[in-house]
Amino acid sequence: MSKIPPKIGLVTATCIVIGNMIGVGIFILPAALSKYGSISLLGWVFTTIGALILAKIFSNFSKIIKKGGGPYAYPKAAFGDFMGFLIAWGYWLSCWIGNAALTVAIIGALSFFFPVLETNTLYKVVIGLGLIWTFTWINTRGIKESGRVQVVTTVLKLLPLVFVIVVGAFFFSIDNFPEFNLTSESDFATFPMVAALTLYAFLGLECATIPSQSIRNPEKTIPKATMMGTIITASVYILGTVVLFGILPIDRLQTSAAPFAEAARIIAGDFGGYFVAIGVIISGLGVLNGWIMVTGQVPLATAKDGLFPKVFRKENEKGAPAMGLIIGSLLTTGVLLMNLSEGLVDQFKFIVDIVVFVALVPYLFTAAAYVLILIEKKVHLQSWVKTFVLGGLGFSYSLWAIFGSGQETVFYGFILLVLGIPFYVLMKWNKRHQN
Repeated sequence: MSKIPPKIGLVTATCIVIGNMIGVGIFILPAALSKYGSISLLGWVFTTIGALILAKIFSNFSKIIKKGGGPYAYPKAAFGDFMGFLIAWGYWLSCWIGNAALTVAIIGALSFFFPVLETNTLYKVVIGLGLIWTFTWINTRGIKESGRVQVVTTVLKLLPLVFVIVVGAFFFSIDNFPEFNLTSESDFATFPMVAALTLYAFLGLECATIPSQSIRNPEKTIPKATMMGTIITASVYILGTVVLFGILPIDRLQTSAAPFAEAARIIAGDFGGYFVAIGVIISGLGVLNGWIMVTGQVPLATAKDGLFPKVFRKENEKGAPAMGLIIGSLLTTGVLLMNLSEGLVDQFKFIVDIVVFVALVPYLFTAAAYVLILIEKKVHLQSWVKTFVLGGLGFSYSLWAIFGSGQETVFYGFILLVLGIPFYVLMKWNKRHQN
């Protein structure tokens, strides 16, 4: 009799959502936003509303379609195999390429304590590979083990952020607060720019829907985890930016490479600065762990539907898609080594921008699928009007976000998706001949 793999509960699922959204970027993002002025707070609010709309769509969808795969499974149910495959293909690419970028960011954070990492490529490679394969091994131990790491790292990454927000409120000075619009552009032209900057901080809100078959009481746990995780994350983002605007003078904030650490130094001296610096590293470790998990879970769900090779649907005795995790991390390793080679960094950044666009596409089609599925099946959680309005708002927001990525990014992101078509044709041909 085979042993049933353990499942995770609400706390762990919520930490997966929070942990996969809060990475190293939030620790420096307020500095970038400060260049625009306090209008950036409106950008946070607008993006938060959009993120909550999408979170609600994913939450409601998880009650109707209970299979794993989330951003892949929902569009597939509405638009069929081809669209489902393209979504999974693009999402999977964005995961393992993005993991390389996360690893580079962690190495950058570690260089604060170990300056040699800024110049020694060998050390960078060794540490980068060590991080990728350590978390790959943890994830092969099952979602329970991965979930434990996510809970610990999420709590530890929130501590310095909450510390700066709560204690920093006592150091707040309205004199430091920036003017509404510091640019030479109009408010109307500036607002989309700050909203686009804040948008990427919410990527990952859908993560609790992906391993749904490994979650206890998924129809109740996933909606709660998705909404709670998004709300907690948004609160940290907005409150953190407000407090930093009031602690650091605007000229200092605009040029800061570590605004949270600088604010913590003002609050608690060098100890505060080191506390936040360690938090940045832990935050990076947690988000890397979570996205490596997703890198194995998405192709697992896709392979079970016959749209990815069979090797991706193999699960070990712990219920983990071990081969999918290994393949994903091998690809991440290749991208990491490419990035650490001199002369390729700019190209790598460009690729990351493209895969961020590719990660936004599932939001667009999930919102569209939400309206089609619920109306077709006559499953209106409250009323068809609210269903249509919610789905329409989610679709409109996602479409705005995609076009806000820029024409060049959208064009090359589309090409990246199209490259998956021959792979889809091969999978369908293979499936037909097997039958």
